[in-house]
Amino acid sequence: MKTRFGVVVIGSIALLAMLSLAMFRSDKKDATTPGMTLRIHCAAGISVPMQEIMEQYANEYGVQFETNFQGSGQLLTSLRLDKEEGDLYLAADVSYMDEAKKLSLIDEVAPIAWQSPCIAVRKGVSVSSLEDLLADDIKISLADPKVAAISRVAKKMLENAKTSDRWAALFQKATVTRSTVNEVANDIKSGAVQAGIVWDATAAQYDELEIVRVPEFPPAQKQISLAVLRSTSDPTQTLHFLRYVTSRDRGLPVFAKHGYQTVKGDAWSEHPELTLFTGGLMHPAIQETIDNFEEREGVSVSQVPNGCGVLVASIRSGQHPDAYFACDTSFMDMVSDLFPQPQDVSGTEMVLITKRGGNYESLTNVDELANSNLRLGLCNPEHSALGDLSKRLLEARGQWQPIIDKELVVDWPSTADRLVESVVLGAMDAAIVYRANTTRQADKLNVNSIDDPAAHAIQPIAVGVDSNYPLLMARFVDAIRSADSRTRFEDLGFEWLGN
Repeated sequence: MKTRFGVVVIGSIALLAMLSLAMFRSDKKDATTPGMTLRIHCAAGISVPMQEIMEQYANEYGVQFETNFQGSGQLLTSLRLDKEEGDLYLAADVSYMDEAKKLSLIDEVAPIAWQSPCIAVRKGVSVSSLEDLLADDIKISLADPKVAAISRVAKKMLENAKTSDRWAALFQKATVTRSTVNEVANDIKSGAVQAGIVWDATAAQYDELEIVRVPEFPPAQKQISLAVLRSTSDPTQTLHFLRYVTSRDRGLPVFAKHGYQTVKGDAWSEHPELTLFTGGLMHPAIQETIDNFEEREGVSVSQVPNGCGVLVASIRSGQHPDAYFACDTSFMDMVSDLFPQPQDVSGTEMVLITKRGGNYESLTNVDELANSNLRLGLCNPEHSALGDLSKRLLEARGQWQPIIDKELVVDWPSTADRLVESVVLGAMDAAIVYRANTTRQADKLNVNSIDDPAAHAIQPIAVGVDSNYPLLMARFVDAIRSADSRTRFEDLGFEWLGN
């Protein structure tokens, strides 16, 4: 590790029978290790609230900190070119996080607060517009846009407003240029200059400064974010602190006290216990992702798999999980008021299966079902997304009522696993399931595609509006939609629709 750090020692219905929240597993390590050191690269303009939060955290958990306070761009350059190591990177604008992700320098990212550029003047100075800053009697201080987020953002906002020439004129006129927004604010405070462009949250921390709002810089435009560096030696401890900083009853009130407009944070918990409702179809594809997420984040996830109809009924009766992973968009739409902004993860087609070598091996078309005397398996339309889709498909093709009239269906389970097993064992002759259900028994089945656009399901996931952990669950959704997760889904025969 480079010596650039300054050392700061600063001394968490049917479903009811299934739903039992898992206790945090005793074999997991404690998320905090008293005496250890976290290394933080932090934008200088955000040092005041972060130092206060670090002191709080150190008093609670005995963790020490090494800090590197510089401009956001300067920090990113050090991380990229000088190979600086550390545990966390905090930038004053999310665009730096986008760059850091492209460079594979960071993993998890969590939003903290919003801020915007503004004109700051020493009290008593008459300035009301950007043009006023160009007056001969006004000395100004500006940060260098190559190293400081404040000027990079201000310059870009002026370019977007088609007034880039104004930035060039201001930067050329500047009496002094600085590396950080704090230095600009201190220039104004000391009287070395009369004005400058700083973050509104930074200006609010100085009694000697006044904020001048101008239309070119609308309020609450840029997001402050905290990220876990890929170089961290202890991601669980690092994420524990990240959750502390972004907690609505730990770190975020400190930001609010210092004039920042904070995001809706998570409730604080040492070991959050999360509940996931998931269609039975996805259970095998997500278990390893859940295990890894629990281990890395130091949390517990209770997965409740069942037919989507059962899950929707449970949600409507008042059980609100932190996230819902549906077998099809139609069953997410039923609870869209509680689970807005779903994200598609995967897709799978519906197929007709028969036993390889069985009496109905030659059956390949669902339009032939009603003309047979076979033993058919379908999922329950009221309990299952697959059952509902199967019913609609067969109704559209004129097969549903004849199948019901002939009493061909011998089993109506809530999930398709039982149908697959029954066909393999010969307890039924045919069934309609998802292709993803057949992967593990493919050598024992005839799997026939159904030539119909309706024979396809898309699996979305969404975070519940009532979740106490919206930021943590957003990271969970990211894990479900990650490249590693994609491999697991595709290995089980799913079509990938995630990131």
